[in-house]
Amino acid sequence: MGIADDAVEIRAQGWRTLAALHGHIEGALERELTTGHGLSVVEFTVLDALSRQDGWHMRMSQLARAAALSNSATTRLVNRLEDRGLITRILCADDRRGIYTELTPTGSALLDQARPTHDRVLEEALDSAAEVPELSPLVESLHRLPSPTPA
Repeated sequence: MGIADDAVEIRAQGWRTLAALHGHIEGALERELTTGHGLSVVEFTVLDALSRQDGWHMRMSQLARAAALSNSATTRLVNRLEDRGLITRILCADDRRGIYTELTPTGSALLDQARPTHDRVLEEALDSAAEVPELSPLVESLHRLPSPTPA
């Protein structure tokens, strides 16, 4: 194997490690959020993203990026969350083609109830992943990332 092949294998191994850590965390979050709050991880992600916006609304394309979903999957997800009364859609005043999504008071209340579960499970999943030799260096690097500065 040449140097270029080694570099490719190192990147591939890094990607596999990242995917394993993501799967470990997402599985733990999915179980707890679904059981405790009736929310999937992606539903929690959408509610959380909306709660962090000034005015609590986002364009559908922004929401798709925040949730790492295609536009069609985002539309289906927004339909489900809207049917549950957790978010609402609003036409953009200056661009009638634009549609915003906004968190409802019901969605905000559910998010407030689910956030401590999310944070606890995330911490527990990272702690357990730190015990896995293959995942430990990645977990350690996550702990070294700077905290976001408040806006």
